Amino acid sequence: MGFADLLEEVGGFGRYQWLHVTLISLPGLLMASQNLLNNFVSGIPAHHCSLPANHSHYNLSQYQVEEKEFIKAFIPMDSSGTRLDRCKRYVEPQWQLLVPNNTANLSQLQTEECLDGWTFDRSEFLATTVSEWQLVCSLRPLKQMIQTIYMGGVLTGAIIFGGLSDRFGRRSILIWSYLQLGILGCSSALSPSYTAYCIFRFLSGMAVSGIILNGVSLKVEWIPTKERTLVGTLSSFFFTFGQMVLAGLAYWLRDWRKLQLVACAPMFLFFSYSWWYVESARWLVLNRRSDEALKSLHRVARINGKPEVVDKLTLEVLHSHMSKEIESSRSTFTAYDLLRTRGMRRISICLVAVWFSTSFAYYGLAMDLQKFGVSIYQIQIIFGAVDFPAKLVALGMLTYLGRRVSQATCLFLSALIIFANIFVPTEMQTIRTTLACLGKGFTSASFTTVYLYTGELYPTIIRQTGMGFVSTMARLGSMAAPAVLMLDEVFPALPSMVYGGSAVLAGCFACFLPETLNMPLPDTIEDVEERWSGTSPTLQIAEGVSLKEGMDFGGGGVALAEDCPLKELKEAEGTGLNAL
Repeated sequence: MGFADLLEEVGGFGRYQWLHVTLISLPGLLMASQNLLNNFVSGIPAHHCSLPANHSHYNLSQYQVEEKEFIKAFIPMDSSGTRLDRCKRYVEPQWQLLVPNNTANLSQLQTEECLDGWTFDRSEFLATTVSEWQLVCSLRPLKQMIQTIYMGGVLTGAIIFGGLSDRFGRRSILIWSYLQLGILGCSSALSPSYTAYCIFRFLSGMAVSGIILNGVSLKVEWIPTKERTLVGTLSSFFFTFGQMVLAGLAYWLRDWRKLQLVACAPMFLFFSYSWWYVESARWLVLNRRSDEALKSLHRVARINGKPEVVDKLTLEVLHSHMSKEIESSRSTFTAYDLLRTRGMRRISICLVAVWFSTSFAYYGLAMDLQKFGVSIYQIQIIFGAVDFPAKLVALGMLTYLGRRVSQATCLFLSALIIFANIFVPTEMQTIRTTLACLGKGFTSASFTTVYLYTGELYPTIIRQTGMGFVSTMARLGSMAAPAVLMLDEVFPALPSMVYGGSAVLAGCFACFLPETLNMPLPDTIEDVEERWSGTSPTLQIAEGVSLKEGMDFGGGGVALAEDCPLKELKEAEGTGLNAL
């Protein structure tokens, strides 16, 4: 008997689970907006040096040219010869350039930096952080720095909120994260300076981590085993549809402050109804709060139309179902336990590689939309739409092929497409864009798979710490992705080679992960070791922690409080989740 049996008794995937999953998934519509917001908030409008203050004194009619041509007397063309240079202007007006068929030697004409600032085109963006704080030319790296700082906040949030939720509960940290993102996200829209904006985005990124990580765990821990694949994949469609919502909002508003405000204000709505959420009963039991867990189960049973279960489900029944997990929960676990035993170490190392590379490739493709030569709003919708078929394919693969095959396949295919794009000439923009969309689709499917897979691999007692740990690696990948894009100045194909190589390496690591298809969630580290290492760690308390001879766990174990050893399990079935 185990917790999954209790879930079936209180209604399985009933009315409560439908409401629960839907309400927690709704904020996903705006999580895409947060992660990809910099594409529009910090979009780079067409621009050139502002003309000298006295340029209006010149007689335009004398040269019989339009104002657009008139500017060429002040601004040189860039190296491609197709557009005005963005960072230079002539020291003196070059009127001879307005004469048809002129033979002026352009290389000898003196130029200077934009001493009077820049003039920005307002046809695509009315206002962005780039145009407001003039983050162009020598200050252009500051534009990418905004996204890197935001991802640094997401990384920090993964570290902090991952551990806090294992200590204080998923529900409490999730509610706090909604409020934090609502307040600080709206404050970002009022930022008076670049520095203030970066600080608010960093803190907003922390809240985004809290929402995503705790939302995933709170959903998974209330869902029966058989429905996890379907629910996990369908929930990810909220994020996918959110990418298209972002494109629509950005096209409608075209002002970075308004867009920032609209993307964050709904968090107050999510905060207001999040008090309805029920804390994870698994987590409550494992933190010796069985009375609260029993109340939660009774509430779920009533909502699911199973009032008769309330009288039958008592503390004694609850404890008999989860006796092994309760005994194990007397231990104190830290992030070190993710690497201490052989099975946990294998899982953690492989997941680190998968999370890092998936995020690295995903944001490498998704954060450089202006390079495709089409409207940034159109390409954002295309990039969002391609996720729908990609995730449906992932759903089929997850259901019939399993998690491990699906994870490795998505990574290998994304790498293959990224490498293929290297050999497509830059003039063939349609083909390059199509391949980029396919690559982005497979990395998105990889994200869907790894979120579900990670929640199934780590045990309840340390699941959030594990999610926070591997998510930290993902944020490192997302922070590194914009920096790698700058390598195209060294060699144009170099960024694609790095992204593709990383995906191949992660695909190899994914092949060493254990399969979890149709298996119940593990609740303890013992569950993980028994199920996927074929051994059960016998823990002895002395000075430090020693493991039973003959069990090669690399000298590690799970530290327990004194006089609270984990009992050895003699049967492969009988108690806890191994009975299912």
